[in-house]
Amino acid sequence: MVAYTHKGKQRLKTFQSKREAIAWRAEMQVEVKRGTHTPATTSPTVAEAGAAWVEQAAVDGLERATVALYRQHLTHHIVPYLGSVKLAALTPADITEYRNAMIRDGRSPGLAAKAVQFLGAILAHAMEDGRVSRNVVHERSKRRARRVEQRHDARLEVGVDIPTKDELQAILSAAEGTRWRPLITTALFTGLRSSELRGLRWADVDLAKGTLTVRQRADRYQEIGSPKSRTSQRTIPIAGMVLNALREWKLACPFSPLDLVFPTPDGHVQLHSRQHRGFGAVQVAAGICDHPRAPKYSMHSLRHACASLWIEHGFSPKRVQALMGHSTIAMTFDRYGHLWPNEADDAEQMRQVQARLVGNPAH
Repeated sequence: MVAYTHKGKQRLKTFQSKREAIAWRAEMQVEVKRGTHTPATTSPTVAEAGAAWVEQAAVDGLERATVALYRQHLTHHIVPYLGSVKLAALTPADITEYRNAMIRDGRSPGLAAKAVQFLGAILAHAMEDGRVSRNVVHERSKRRARRVEQRHDARLEVGVDIPTKDELQAILSAAEGTRWRPLITTALFTGLRSSELRGLRWADVDLAKGTLTVRQRADRYQEIGSPKSRTSQRTIPIAGMVLNALREWKLACPFSPLDLVFPTPDGHVQLHSRQHRGFGAVQVAAGICDHPRAPKYSMHSLRHACASLWIEHGFSPKRVQALMGHSTIAMTFDRYGHLWPNEADDAEQMRQVQARLVGNPAH
């Protein structure tokens, strides 16, 4: 047991071993000096802190879909396991056990990882408000950073995350004559996100200049809003195949009071799920998968394919960042860095530079 005084009040904390008590007392004394110590008796529970986190997200004006996602994870994946636990009582070991318990209960490792990530955000918000002195999720992440990096390599693979060129050609052929052809062609050669495609207006497509400007997007609730970030607002040159497809589609496109390029047959915002199934149907026709509800590739794979084609063509990282609408160059490299020429390719390029200037001397 450790007895101490905090803000004029006598407090007690018990431990199972003397070693734990000594370690905790040392941490507590540092926290008291920093003014960040929160006694367990005054600490909010995970459920209370989570509710405050969701409420703050709504006040900050985050998209309704984002707030709903936060609330869903809190209600279904966090509170049932840790809702009554005090924030001050959480340890890194508790986070590991929480993740393992979710997986044992049938949740996927990906879902468990996402729930842990949200728990870390809850603790970070509580730290900002002075309701907890440490973020045990982040502490756990730092300790496991090397192993996590090796286990969760996010490198995209052609044929798995990105359609091969043969598959892309098959998709374009199968889409010929369908209402999905202009959408798929535009997605493949512009790299627009699904939400940006569903929110695209004819007013933002300049068929004369051959450009397309992203100014808005449609969320999963079919509501029109601003792009994801300031850098998402961008102008993209349109390839000839896209121009032809859009010119033909403009004549057949259903009237939309929102001036949408890819609306529903009655002119409203297209559902993401309907767009996904449409692309799935084209993949079935192309012989890539067997059922439209279980496609090999998502619409987002066309965005990856577009980036890979730009990189193969020689676009610089900065240019790819601008065209993709990434907020930072680091995001571009994290996602597509492995697609740029490697050192062997660089060596060949250097030999070509030398050949142009002085030929190919023997030595």
